[in-house]
Amino acid sequence: MSEQKKIAAIHDLSGFGRCSLTVIIPVLSAMGIQVCPVPTAVLATHTGGFGKVIMRDLTDFIPDCLERYKALGISFDAVYSGFLASESQIDHCLDFFGNYKNALKIVDPVMGDHGRIYSTYTEELCRRMGELAGAADVITPNLTEAAILLGEEYAPVVSVDKAREWLSRLREFADTVVLTGVTLSDEPDGILVNISAGKDGFWRAECDYVPEHYPGTGDLFTAVLTGGLLKKDSLSVAVSRATAFTQTAVKTTFECRTTPRNGVAFEEILHLLVSDSIFSAHGKF
Repeated sequence: MSEQKKIAAIHDLSGFGRCSLTVIIPVLSAMGIQVCPVPTAVLATHTGGFGKVIMRDLTDFIPDCLERYKALGISFDAVYSGFLASESQIDHCLDFFGNYKNALKIVDPVMGDHGRIYSTYTEELCRRMGELAGAADVITPNLTEAAILLGEEYAPVVSVDKAREWLSRLREFADTVVLTGVTLSDEPDGILVNISAGKDGFWRAECDYVPEHYPGTGDLFTAVLTGGLLKKDSLSVAVSRATAFTQTAVKTTFECRTTPRNGVAFEEILHLLVSDSIFSAHGKF
């Protein structure tokens, strides 16, 4: 048996609401990958829909964690960052990247959604997120985050030509870009696409639109994508797998009529990742 893959996951830990590390750890574990959490902050709940945000910033913990891992000689196959609590955490993420030069570097540039920047994010933190994205191998922005990175106006619907243009420009940050949850004006209503650009061209994976918004779906998607890439999936297959699993989780949650702010009920379908049996159609974009 080959040595198990290990990921340093630099994300927040939200106690309630199914997002960030509470999603990433079980998903990647189900895919046979060891997750080593490096929490950026601890929150009672996630930041959407629960009112007052109760958060403890763990900026000082991150460099101590890195130094301990270095002293122990622990290596990682990937370093994967998400929600950050302060501008200085950008530097700490860059330090992780610099110390694990051979690791796959994934940045989910968490900054906002639906055209709105998250309340805990400052203008400087958003600016520096572009710096972190520029040090990554893979970035997974949604349309809001792509607009911030590119200095463009957010639009909820874009044309295929505009999406391709944005993907091309985002590749100036990282070799591989996956733009998530895109509504294309050229497609029928009710279809969302996750579209990607890499060295082999542009790819797309379609999913059905569900009339509800659940936090944590981006974490779910990028975790499965990361696991697929570490398992040596091609980009198109990894995006397809992540799209299919996220869509199944969203549809399962919608059918259960659970409160949206509680996040996606993915626990019941984790076996699909263990059995390696979930895919969706994918093709050239």
